[in-house]
Formats: sequence, C-alpha cells, structure tokens
Amino acid sequence: MADILALLRDYGVLLLVGQYPNGPLGGLAITFVLAVLGIALAFPLGIALALARVSRFRLLYWPATAVVYVMRGVPLIMLIFWVYFFLPVLLGRPVSGFSTMLATLVIYEAAYLAEIVRAGIESLPRGQTEAARAVGLTYMQTMRKVVLPQAIYNMVPSMLSQFVSTIKETSLGYVISVNELTFAANQVNSTLLTKPFEVFAVLAAIYFLLCFSLTQLARQLEKRVARRRAGQGAGAGAAAPAVPPPIAAIAE
Repeated sequence: MADILALLRDYGVLLLVGQYPNGPLGGLAITFVLAVLGIALAFPLGIALALARVSRFRLLYWPATAVVYVMRGVPLIMLIFWVYFFLPVLLGRPVSGFSTMLATLVIYEAAYLAEIVRAGIESLPRGQTEAARAVGLTYMQTMRKVVLPQAIYNMVPSMLSQFVSTIKETSLGYVISVNELTFAANQVNSTLLTKPFEVFAVLAAIYFLLCFSLTQLARQLEKRVARRRAGQGAGAGAAAPAVPPPIAAIAE
C-alpha cells in the first residue's frame, strides 16, 4: 500500500493529465476526451445508419446493414490498424495517433449506436407513427419531431453504457502511441522497472472507479426511464387520448 501511495504521489499528475502544462495533454484526460468526442461524433452517423436500417428502401437498408454487421464483426484492434495505414494514404499526409484513434472510434461506435437507436425506434408503439402521418407530417418530420425524441430518451441508459465501453476501448490507442491512460501507465512502468504490479493495479483501479461510477449512473437513469414508462402506461390506461401527447402538441 505504501508503494502505491508513493506511486500516486510521484506520478499521479502524469496519469491524470500527462505532461500538461509543460507538454502535451495525456493520461486520463485524453482517455476521456477521446471517449466523449468518439461518442459525440459517432452519434449523428449512428442515427443515419439506424434510419437506413428501419427504412423500406433496399438501397438504404442493405448498405447500412452491411456497414453495421462488418463493423460489429471486426475486432477493434484490426480496425485501428486499417485506419492507421489507410488514412494517411487517403489524405496524402501523416496523421497523428490521436486523430487515427478518434476516426476509428467514430466508425466503430457508429455501428453500435445505430443498433441502439434502431432498437429505440422499434420499441415505440406503431400508433405514434400512424398518428403523426394522420395529422399531415411527412416521414422525415415524423422521425425528427415524434419518433426520435422519444426513442433517444428511452435509450439514454444504453448510450451511457456504450460510453463506458468506449472509455475502455480507448486503451487500445496504446498500440499506435496515443498518449492516453494506458500509455501513461506504461511510461511510469518503464521509468520504475521494478513495480509493474503496483503500476497496473493503479491503472485498473482508475478504470474501475470511472466505469463503475458511470455504470451506476446508467442504472439510475434506466430506473427513471422505467418509472416514466410505467406512469405513462398507467395514465394511458385511465384515459387514453385520441392522439398521443407528442403528436397532439405538434398538431397544435
């Protein structure tokens, strides 16, 4: 325990922010930045893939389905190497490890988010879509104003769980020298040489505390969504409106 406390005292800042402000940002900060940017940039692409997956048009459905199945079926480490070697050729210039890892996460997470969004859309009653079309909304208006707002609310816990997975996946950036948390821990281990157990125990503890906290938050959000669903179900049983509330609000 004394060795771990000494390690945290001497190298805690390196594990948290890398060499910043005297050098590049790294450690846990870059891990978190990668995860946030990866999910945020993948979300619009995930929505587009999900809409294509629920579309009746085969020209949209089959390419989107192929992308989702290929990305979900390929190991992330392999995708990292593909992007690492292909992206500089595509752009005609060198690409940093951070940009490579971010591009990889966007592509990879978009496939998983697409399935989360698709499940959220398909979990809604068909009456929502039918009522929206009945009041004169187009297909895209129905999706944008009626279906997606409700689906996104229902899938917030799943998205947070996917964010937790993304945080852990950023550790693979180590293989292309991205200065994230695992890379920083290996730097510490290379400096000390004699304390690998303590270094990687601290690394595991940091990942655990961060991911466990976010997982608990996801559970609380899931319970809140479930309570809201139960309340809406009870209200609908007591007095079912002719037009669902979201549709009625738009129609007005």
